[in-house]
Amino acid sequence: MIQKINELYNEYSNDLYKYAFFMINEHEQAKDIVQETFIRAYIKLDSFQGEYVKSWLFRIARNVTIDLIRKNKPIAYFLDLTTPIKSNDKTPEQVLLMNETEQQLYFAMNKLKRSYRDVIILRKIKEFSISETSHILGWSENKVKVTLFRGMQALKKELEKEGVLRETNWGDESIR
Repeated sequence: MIQKINELYNEYSNDLYKYAFFMINEHEQAKDIVQETFIRAYIKLDSFQGEYVKSWLFRIARNVTIDLIRKNKPIAYFLDLTTPIKSNDKTPEQVLLMNETEQQLYFAMNKLKRSYRDVIILRKIKEFSISETSHILGWSENKVKVTLFRGMQALKKELEKEGVLRETNWGDESIR
């Protein structure tokens, strides 16, 4: 069983780290989330009987992330459910190393509701299928599609507000 967890760690830890970092924007906490994800996966490995190991691990990582946010920042988590919180947790050096488009996208994404960020990260950045995203988030496939569409529209508005995009049909094909 330890060998199986090691194999999963070698294959997915980098992707899980990037996902966790994108969700919370803190290097050390993202590493902690990956570690906790594999601890929980190890505990539940015997009972796992699915064929989507990657989406199972991402679902665990998402739950660990939510648990961490609730534990460490209960007021911020509550506010995040109602309004986006501006976050500049990247160091100035990290932001400078990003190209201008990446910086604008990063800041625009941080202004979105958590549900929009979740689904955009999973579908557009991590390139999970609608079915896999549905499994990770614990949502119906229809909710994934609707939330992705709305999230892409909100992201488009943010990017237009910041002058990155002109009005286009950009969001119309974005959920496919």
